[in-house]
Amino acid sequence: MSKTHKIAIIGGDGTGPEVAAEGVKVLQAVSKLENLNFELTNLDWSGNRYLKTGAALPDDGLDQLRKFDAILLGAVGHPDVAPGILERKLLLDLRFGLDQYINLRPVKLFPGVESPLRDKGPEDIDFIVVRENTEDLYCGVQGFLHKGTPNEVATQTALYTRRGCERCVRYAFDLTRKRNNPKGKKLTLVAKTNVILSHDLWWRTFQEVGKEYPDVAMEHMLVDNAAMQLVKNPKKFDVVVTANLFGDILTDEASQIAGSMGMLASASIGDGTGFFEPIHGSAHDIAGQDKANPLAAMLSFGMALELSFNRGDDAKLLDQAIELALREGVRRAYFWGLG
Repeated sequence: MSKTHKIAIIGGDGTGPEVAAEGVKVLQAVSKLENLNFELTNLDWSGNRYLKTGAALPDDGLDQLRKFDAILLGAVGHPDVAPGILERKLLLDLRFGLDQYINLRPVKLFPGVESPLRDKGPEDIDFIVVRENTEDLYCGVQGFLHKGTPNEVATQTALYTRRGCERCVRYAFDLTRKRNNPKGKKLTLVAKTNVILSHDLWWRTFQEVGKEYPDVAMEHMLVDNAAMQLVKNPKKFDVVVTANLFGDILTDEASQIAGSMGMLASASIGDGTGFFEPIHGSAHDIAGQDKANPLAAMLSFGMALELSFNRGDDAKLLDQAIELALREGVRRAYFWGLG
């Protein structure tokens, strides 16, 4: 009898439950094909729950999640909840509380999907971003002075630690080596070392850890140049490692060159329970209309197969199935975005 894998499903808000349901179908298909046992638990943690109870998740939410092997999310965001509340409780607090210090975001243009970049095809857009996930401006060192007055002061501190930088950089080097790109193994550090002086910690960590990986080519790129190169020459990237904020912004840009934000998967992982979600928002304007692109959710749940359950072959099979469907034109016109 195979092991039972316990999975938490958080549909979330808007189109989130719809795309999550399609991702669950993928898990069910793999379960049947490979004789795997998935025990699925649906959690009603969402904007609707917050509006009813005043809490996006229960007080023991983190303890509940630690009992699962993986967490699968649809989307977060509700028009009747002030910005930042759900995102902090259902995303950031969970990432920090579960110490999910790596956020992986593969960027791939599938055959049959059109990029807005002229003359760019699948061979030009295939890289992965390793985003540090628990530090930077997201860690909550912030505040206000004289709030609501003409003398108001607002602060937000970017925090970096040697431990945080090193475990992220080391993961990125290992991933670059594992990908073994036939065009050459290359890791690009994206930072802003010429202006943000604390990024010197990223630079020094990158240089020191890199000595242990002589087979990996190393490149340092300023973030403004990286934003341009994603559009001008995305083929130059293999693996990118960067801080939390830059990773967030650059991968939203990258989703567009890959055809749609509805095509990009993500995984937040550490040494415990992983969190898997599409990068897009909740898109309430099309919720319930069967217009949401579920592929990012499917691909995210596929990442769970590899990273949480050590089923890399099954994840590749899913990738190939989606590629075949898109190549053959099995899609709808509205696949190319969630609005």
